[in-house]
Amino acid sequence: MRNWAGNITFTPDRVHTPTSLEELRRLVVASPRIRALGTRHSFSDVADGPGALVSVAALPRVVEVDPAASTVRVSAGIRWGELAPELHEAGYAVHTLGSLPHISVAGSVATGTHGSGDTNGCLATAVVALELVTASGEQRQISKGEKDFDGSVVALGALGIVTGLTLAVQPTYDVRQWVYEGLPWQVLVDGLDEVMASASSVSLFTTWRGHGAEQVWVKQRTDERDVDLGWTGAVPAPGPRHPVPGMSAEHCTEQGGVVGPWFDRVPHFRLEFTPSSGDELQSEFLVPRAHARDALLAIDGIRERIAPVLQIGEIRSVAADELWLSPAYGRDSLAVHFTWISDVARVLTVVAEVERLLAPFDARSHWGKVVTATLDRALYPRLDDFAALVAHHDPAGRFRNGYLDRHVLA
Repeated sequence: MRNWAGNITFTPDRVHTPTSLEELRRLVVASPRIRALGTRHSFSDVADGPGALVSVAALPRVVEVDPAASTVRVSAGIRWGELAPELHEAGYAVHTLGSLPHISVAGSVATGTHGSGDTNGCLATAVVALELVTASGEQRQISKGEKDFDGSVVALGALGIVTGLTLAVQPTYDVRQWVYEGLPWQVLVDGLDEVMASASSVSLFTTWRGHGAEQVWVKQRTDERDVDLGWTGAVPAPGPRHPVPGMSAEHCTEQGGVVGPWFDRVPHFRLEFTPSSGDELQSEFLVPRAHARDALLAIDGIRERIAPVLQIGEIRSVAADELWLSPAYGRDSLAVHFTWISDVARVLTVVAEVERLLAPFDARSHWGKVVTATLDRALYPRLDDFAALVAHHDPAGRFRNGYLDRHVLA
């Protein structure tokens, strides 16, 4: 069994798909090692384990809106692309979505996955409560405001098998999406803050071949002021676009300023199609906004090494949060994303160069992406607190795996 990209081969003794909470609890108690398996969209081995893997996708489906609390309780295995239309029909929305609606709610939360927007925190910032099966097989809930909540949300599966989440919601909203082309490099680096603040969600796509951003994807809520990027020199695309050169725009959410519900505009890709190119590797690094310009200039210095193994790069913004293992913990961030060709050996060589160049700018890597470097523990001020939390709740290491041992709990 492999992940979506095919670069990770999972190594469990068995894969389980329980259909009830009681069955899951028995599995946890009976398994010396067990890990939760999501939709397998991670490019790292964060979900792999030496013992059992368990999917929660077949547990009873839950979507329970609480209008009084402005929350929705959902089953962990539900995908964002399945939840969002149902939430919209009930008159509600979440604050943001990732570029792929294909990923599960629990998996994306556990890894700190994010969308884009100066005021948009990662997907996990919507969580107000978690339900999980602990190492003892008990069902536990932890809610926002409790002592260890901020260490339990982006937790990489180290604290248990998450079975449900309660998310903050808001009234549903509509979005217009435009694609601009030809953002000059100098405007990208010198006017970055203005460009990223031009709408609720902005993504810059570049091949790192010396032309700036070939595409600027702008997603504007209809209750916000109109977007005007005319000052940048970028021009509206004459038709629909896919961010990866040569790919069909049919796979992408509707553009051209056509009004649509939030869930059908905020992601880049449509649920019914393979997202991105489908034959790829990915890396992503989050740097503090204060270092954004210098970090981009550093990457630009090796564009001739990057471009031959790159399909497309994406630059996004992420708001700071208080979740201990979130790559945006404590700092507004610029996320620099790379969609590589599917050639592990060549890609890893370039990833190592990118890591070396970004290290002086305190870059944190996305937990679910390809890396070569070991974790700089100083980048996560609460890492020791997280390790203590894991030791308290899972003293026998039932939920540990090689990834946690190498990068987090070493």
